[in-house]
Amino acid sequence: MDKRRVPNLEEMNEQQARNFLTELFSKLSAEEEYEIRHEEYVMEMPQSGESIRGPENMRAFQEAFPSHSNPPSIRIRRVLVRDGLWVVEGVNDYGGGRIFTVVPIIELKDGKMFRDTRYYAEPFEAPEWRARLVERIET
Repeated sequence: MDKRRVPNLEEMNEQQARNFLTELFSKLSAEEEYEIRHEEYVMEMPQSGESIRGPENMRAFQEAFPSHSNPPSIRIRRVLVRDGLWVVEGVNDYGGGRIFTVVPIIELKDGKMFRDTRYYAEPFEAPEWRARLVERIET
């Protein structure tokens, strides 16, 4: 993505945001993602207590992903777009049976990603007592 083609994320509707994220996550390019991050970008993962500040640090984080591992695949299930805010529901597959539901809450500023808070949940078996009260969803 060169500077002339960096999209203004705040101008996207839900379908455009979903298409954009689907393409972005299919590549997982530290360089392309760098271009869409605000200079004051922060990414947090509350479960592990980690915070990454700045687009440079996030790029270094992505580039440091173990080279012996395949990058995770990310499948977008749903994107909600509101004024300056994207809420994304997806499935992260790290291989080897390590699959997580992920919910990034992305705040936008000046047309770029400003704050990205990611919540990860591992799948678990539902208790038998509620089987008659619920429907199974496809994940």
